[in-house]
Amino acid sequence: MAHLTDEEARVFQMHGVTFNSFAAGASGARTLAAWRADFSPDTPGQAHTMTEEEVLYVLGGALDVEIDDESFTARAGDCVLVPKGAVLRVTNATPEPASAWVTSLIGMKAAMHAGGDQIAPPWAQ
Repeated sequence: MAHLTDEEARVFQMHGVTFNSFAAGASGARTLAAWRADFSPDTPGQAHTMTEEEVLYVLGGALDVEIDDESFTARAGDCVLVPKGAVLRVTNATPEPASAWVTSLIGMKAAMHAGGDQIAPPWAQ
């Protein structure tokens, strides 16, 4: 399917973030997964490591990003490159919602640092 509308996006919730999956295996994509991540106000990030690199483009609001030992605030219009295997935590510490467009490779998996759970995010499969 070449045209993916907001109404057709598959929606998932995890850790206070809503993941709106547009490009994934379920929508006919073969290599890249792409989704919009909507962060509720005052949402603490969860540290995790991914098996593939990920690119986040901040659409609105401000997100506090930690990648390994680096910390910064990414604002609307900023792009964040997360290397494969890096420890990532994204927090919305503001009273306003924030959102980012995210891409990775289909099949990406994540290891959560709290509890060590291994997940295969459905928005990236």
